[in-house]
Amino acid sequence: MAKKKKFKLKMPGAFVILFILTIVAVIATWFVPAGSYSKLSYIPSSNQLKIEQPGEIDKVPATQEALDNLGVKIDIEQFRSGGITESVSIPDTYQRLEQQPANITDIPKSMVQGTIEAVDIMVFIFVLGGLIGVIRASGAFESGLFSLTKKTKGHEFLLVSLVSILMILGGTLCGIEEEAVAFYPVLVPIFIALGYDSIVCVGAIFLSSSVGTSFSTINPFSVVIASNAAGTTFTQGLGWRTFGCIVGAIFVVSYLYWYCKKIKKDPTFSYTYEDHESFNEQWAIESDNNNVESEFTKRRKLILLLFIATFPIMIWGVMSNGWGFPTMAASFLSFTIFIMILAATGKNGIGEKGAVDSFTKGASSLVGVSLIIGLARGINFVLNEGMISDTILYFAINLVKNMSGPLFIITMLFIFFFLGFVVPSSSGLAVLAMPIMAPLADAVNIPRFVVVTAYQFGQYAMLFLAPTGLVMATLQMLNMKYSHWLRFVWPVVTFLLIFGGGILITQVLVY
Repeated sequence: MAKKKKFKLKMPGAFVILFILTIVAVIATWFVPAGSYSKLSYIPSSNQLKIEQPGEIDKVPATQEALDNLGVKIDIEQFRSGGITESVSIPDTYQRLEQQPANITDIPKSMVQGTIEAVDIMVFIFVLGGLIGVIRASGAFESGLFSLTKKTKGHEFLLVSLVSILMILGGTLCGIEEEAVAFYPVLVPIFIALGYDSIVCVGAIFLSSSVGTSFSTINPFSVVIASNAAGTTFTQGLGWRTFGCIVGAIFVVSYLYWYCKKIKKDPTFSYTYEDHESFNEQWAIESDNNNVESEFTKRRKLILLLFIATFPIMIWGVMSNGWGFPTMAASFLSFTIFIMILAATGKNGIGEKGAVDSFTKGASSLVGVSLIIGLARGINFVLNEGMISDTILYFAINLVKNMSGPLFIITMLFIFFFLGFVVPSSSGLAVLAMPIMAPLADAVNIPRFVVVTAYQFGQYAMLFLAPTGLVMATLQMLNMKYSHWLRFVWPVVTFLLIFGGGILITQVLVY
């Protein structure tokens, strides 16, 4: 008698999850009241401030007095210097508006619009995929990987910990987030060769960089812009955030060490073991029967050297020159052209057609990842077009009024945790919420930098989980189930909320 199969509930894939959330967002526009804060922005060409109200636009001279009259407690130099480039919410200007319910046709429209808005990131990812395709076709990855695994034998976790620490530094100093996708094609084959699984790959790259960003010290896209919008300086609370970053780094590296040790002892312990064959088939570099080590030629070494050089140049460009994704894509494409010439020519070259085909194949392999980023942005498009994002913020503000200090800041932490789902952009949430949230701290005698810290801890704890953020694109790239990721990441989210909450309460009591 055939054994009856048990029903097993499966978590849907990334595309289905985002499609469902888009439908939920559309439904929300029918029930959540529409409303908006007036928005303030700076016009550099005329040195004026533009005030946008529903159906009305005013312009006033860009002076400190004008900001004070509007109740916006931000130094005017933050606008003039380019420290704040996005529209800022004006306190006490929320007003109910006529309902703007979305309809069924807005579901595909939002998906398309979100994809259009993400085109700069998508082009960067396509160029990256093409670059990886050319390098893999050249054989440089294969021969270099064989050489590396021999040298690290017995000390495999050393590389994982080094990558994790570097990503934490990247997160806390310059806010590496979307840029981190560039590291997967390089490091995933190496981690597989060292005997690790997809969880370790995401943990060492995405998880580590996000923990670093959670404890941002000088990250211009998080703590700096949030401090500017809150009317304070990012140097306030720097010591607390540095301490938190050190503790967070110790926690993450220790957690990765525990997990790596478990799967080294028993590979079936892996949270993604059921998918390990398909994962290895996609990412592992297979060696042939030849002596691969002897084939690590000077040409292949030069290819890998050029490839590795693209990353410190990208980090330097982002940190020192404010590169956006178009500039980063152009930088990667420049190196790709040189690498294609090296791969196509020479004794064992793959030829012009081989180089072009490998670039096309590599770029096409990341189409799914690119679309995920666009679809996630489509959800925010629905919320903004339905005029309900500001309403959610308005209700959150009313929730914390007249609270005691410790209760106020912990409630703030969870409000930002929730808002991280609605507004997954760190800079976007900063300019939307900080001008309104930060003055509330004055009423309970709390320094404004503590609210900035609550914003960091709360939003990034959510971004480990939120399908509207980068996590779905990351999981799609590595073909990892969301349920497997949740199983791994929940201790980190719990740590961030508990440890972060402890820091916040201590700050309130000390100050």
